[in-house]
Amino acid sequence: MLSRRQILAAAALSPLLRAVPLAGFKLGVTTDEIDEDLVTALRFLRSYDLKWAEIRSVWGSYAEKQPLDKVKQMRGLLDEYQIKPNILSTSFLKIPLPPEGSPVIDKQWQLLEDSMDRADILGTKKLRTFAFTYKTGETPDPKVYPRIYELVAESARRAHKRGFSLAVENVGQSYVWTGADAAKLLAGVKEPALNLNWDPNNAAEKGEHPFPEGYKLLDPARIIHVHLRDFKHNAEGKVVWCAVGDGEADNLGQIRALLKDGFNGTWTLETHWRPPEGKAYASKTSLTALLKVIEKA
Repeated sequence: MLSRRQILAAAALSPLLRAVPLAGFKLGVTTDEIDEDLVTALRFLRSYDLKWAEIRSVWGSYAEKQPLDKVKQMRGLLDEYQIKPNILSTSFLKIPLPPEGSPVIDKQWQLLEDSMDRADILGTKKLRTFAFTYKTGETPDPKVYPRIYELVAESARRAHKRGFSLAVENVGQSYVWTGADAAKLLAGVKEPALNLNWDPNNAAEKGEHPFPEGYKLLDPARIIHVHLRDFKHNAEGKVVWCAVGDGEADNLGQIRALLKDGFNGTWTLETHWRPPEGKAYASKTSLTALLKVIEKA
């Protein structure tokens, strides 16, 4: 196995040996989709000359809930491997909508503050957040959306005071699942700190055609982070994750459209695919294919 010094030296020389696809393309990988051990994940990233990482779960726990000394240790490792966090991926508001007056909301406000504290240490001013969830089989009640939007707006106001941007992810079983849902949220919440983590694959899971249809509904100026991977429909018609290039996602079209629209945010390969060979193999396979897509963009 290569030492840390050898990996860093190889990364420093690699620009001389080959061109980096789309210099300035801020691509990372969700570290726990490689390995829960941060050093292992960082070595993987440096072997591809990537300089960004999405931080979510490290050493078996979400970073937002780790003790500050552990977070400082993470920052030290990021600096050592010369990798920047493109976003802190939190679980803020990834919960069922609680009744009004519930103490659950107070706990979420504390989670937001804790997340910002840890993101400051890690060196990012962006947080991945959510907009509440509902149970499988339930139909969202249109009457709850105004309250959801107000709570999301309040979270954005709190983030703005500390110089943070929130990137609400459209995710499965959430009140914001598709591009259409995300467009309504952005129209309903005009706070400058409230933006979008666009995940086309999650939108496809709901049945939306994410690109170009879902994407056309969005304001590109409010997309600050993008998740990339691939999906396909199985024999039962259900969306399942797969290796990039083996599915139905139009990653090339989506990337080209974002760049044409002036997107200068960050990107993450969030693999999700779980072959028998394990998640590190899955990330390696998908990243190799994704880099070839980016070269064409």
